[in-house]
Amino acid sequence: MADAVKQPLLHHQPYAYPSHAASASSPALPSVPHSGTGTGAGTPGGGAASFAGGRRFPGGLDVPNLKKRGGGTRSWIRVEAATASVQTLEVDKATMMRRCELPARDLRLLDPLFVYPSTVLGRERAIVVNLEQIRCVITADEVLLLNSLDSYVFQYAAELQRRLLQRAEGDELPFEFRALELALEAACSFLDAQAAELEIEAYPLLDELTSKISTLNLERVRRLKSRLVALTRRVQKVRDEIEQLMDDDGDMAEMYLTEKKMRMESSSVFGDQSLATFNAAAAGTSVSAPVSPVSSPTESRKLEKTYSLCRSRHDSVKSSDNSVTEHIEELEMLLEAYFVVIDSTLNKLTSLKEYIDDTEDFINIQLDNVRNQLIQFELLLTTATFVVAIFGVVAGVFGMNFETDVFSIQNAFQWVLIITGVVGAFIFCFFVWFFKYKRLMPL
Repeated sequence: MADAVKQPLLHHQPYAYPSHAASASSPALPSVPHSGTGTGAGTPGGGAASFAGGRRFPGGLDVPNLKKRGGGTRSWIRVEAATASVQTLEVDKATMMRRCELPARDLRLLDPLFVYPSTVLGRERAIVVNLEQIRCVITADEVLLLNSLDSYVFQYAAELQRRLLQRAEGDELPFEFRALELALEAACSFLDAQAAELEIEAYPLLDELTSKISTLNLERVRRLKSRLVALTRRVQKVRDEIEQLMDDDGDMAEMYLTEKKMRMESSSVFGDQSLATFNAAAAGTSVSAPVSPVSSPTESRKLEKTYSLCRSRHDSVKSSDNSVTEHIEELEMLLEAYFVVIDSTLNKLTSLKEYIDDTEDFINIQLDNVRNQLIQFELLLTTATFVVAIFGVVAGVFGMNFETDVFSIQNAFQWVLIITGVVGAFIFCFFVWFFKYKRLMPL
């Protein structure tokens, strides 16, 4: 038993591949000899016994577990439109796809394991919403909210339930628009709160950096700028998504789920009535009975009935189009209100970024000024070193081992020092004047 525990994971749970004929797209894998004793030829250390049940991918990749993990059940919070009741459901991905008639790629946007930008998609029977922490599927009858530990999710469900229970009498906004409005409100308020928090932290830090340039302050500003760039990208994506919806009437019409549901119900009822009428007429007419020419409808009567039916259908479609246009305008006004909010948040972040850029320019100017002062000091120091080097040259000349009459002159040493000092001072002043003349130093 202890030896079995020590074996690697790759040999612990072998995955048996199904036996099938090889093809060009899936070539046959080389066969592995089975061995009951655990020592196979060509496999060092008796490794053939580990593959007795089949083969696995290199590295021990467990494909069935990956499939189960991708299609496992998830917890959803369901808010019903009719009763405003909130309940928790355990639904797998396939059931959710059949329930909302959504493809797998749309539900992938709601998966917390993936990082997708903010998206609002209008489908035939649902609206897929991925706005920051709010990830939900909105239908004409319910909202299916992906359950998580985030407080914003529970606040969204509780606020939607409260608004459904306290619905005003004159409020005729469809349920899906109310749910979408609340999702936009939650996302905009969350991003605006983060922007305000960033502003409160940023401005004092930037003012402190301008007064005292230190490594600690520079590191704090660098982290602040990284957060600002990430938040600006998220706000910009929400703003672009709302603007794209506002500019496309087709997308807004797709989101009017209540009208599409009513249209489907009316068409089904009309089809059932037509079928019942046709069956009754067929049952009431006798095949063997002669048809009286007096009782048979004339051609004009048939045309009149056909024209009346077409006109009623045309009026129904026209009234439906007018209703959809009216609700498109309502949705556009709703989106425009939150577009103003998110655009204001983006302007705050843009102003903060400009302030950070101005602070960086100011700091660079200060550092350039200090660098120029150091260069000027180095220039003066180099000039002074050159002047002092003249004394070294004179000392080297008089320190040579040879006889000269200069050493016999009285006070010769003092005169040499005086002349050398005067010449060095003159050379130093000449260099300073030259630097100022060439504007290498401030006047």
